[in-house]
Amino acid sequence: MKKHNFYAGPSILSDYAIDNTIDAIRDFAGTGISLLSISHRSKQFQAVIDEAGELVKELLGVPEGYSVLWLGGGASMQFAMIPMNLLRNRAGYLDTGTWAHNAIKEARLFGEVDVLASSEADGYTYYPHDYEIPEGLDYLHVTTNNTIYGTELHADIDAPCPLVADMSSDIFSRPVDVARYDAIYAGAQKNLAPAGVTLVIVKDEALGRVDRAIPTMLDYRTHVKKGSMFNTPPVLPIFTALQTLRHYKELGGVTALYERASLKAGKLYEAIDNSTIFRGTSRIEDRSLMNVTFVMTPGYEQLEKDFIDFCTERDIVGIKGHRSVGGFRASLYNALPLESVEALIAAMKDFEKQKA
Repeated sequence: MKKHNFYAGPSILSDYAIDNTIDAIRDFAGTGISLLSISHRSKQFQAVIDEAGELVKELLGVPEGYSVLWLGGGASMQFAMIPMNLLRNRAGYLDTGTWAHNAIKEARLFGEVDVLASSEADGYTYYPHDYEIPEGLDYLHVTTNNTIYGTELHADIDAPCPLVADMSSDIFSRPVDVARYDAIYAGAQKNLAPAGVTLVIVKDEALGRVDRAIPTMLDYRTHVKKGSMFNTPPVLPIFTALQTLRHYKELGGVTALYERASLKAGKLYEAIDNSTIFRGTSRIEDRSLMNVTFVMTPGYEQLEKDFIDFCTERDIVGIKGHRSVGGFRASLYNALPLESVEALIAAMKDFEKQKA
């Protein structure tokens, strides 16, 4: 029996993407060669990487003057590559969770960093909105969705400087005005593909402005010039990303995906808010559509493990909260069907009937 997969990453992928990838592992594009063995220089794989880049641009409305890159190293590599390539004097960062905190640490190796706002003192339970953005920043870096804490930035910031965003866990889940950004990056293992590739969308004219020497592999211009083929790219996750992007287009694009995400999250938050034994952990206006975090209400904390076991018996997996915060986390990425959300809600209600 198939599981209801709420893991935060690596996470659920659509059957469409998985099935097509399995077929290509056996025989890629009618070549008689497995995708795992194909040359990345072959015309068949060149067609994959070209189409994937074009679909990213189409689905997100990427304007002219931007390049789409497929890189290794995960989003954590981008914590360093962004300031290495873009930070000349001073950058602003919002501290909204663990990954934003890590990005700040890396950026300070390359220049002055202003932390404009932080919700750390309150356990990262909200997304800061009350802060000033000073003039003269090279960029403002935001983590648009905080997977551990269940908070999300729901609209592009109106800033007097370019934006840079880590969209690892909410990319393709809502419309984005890419023209406001000098760079957007996303690890693939949540809304796009298996781990092993990172999507980067970078504004071409933002590159080449820093004085520092940049190692060849860490210079975005290297990968722009070589079409993400300077070294052997992660072939399999790029192929799977293409399948996901094709599927997103079939489903109606990012606007349709946003409507689906809003519906799924809305139903689950309603169940949490109407519960006696469960409560949400993030501020209502900043609640994530991708990662719903909740805990037991006071007096029921001892039932946490019992509820996880109860869900496991119903083939619901991946709802245990991050080890740093505990509680529960249900990740509702694009590939998760509404049926799985309804199964979790039913489990919550049945468990409450037994225990409340």
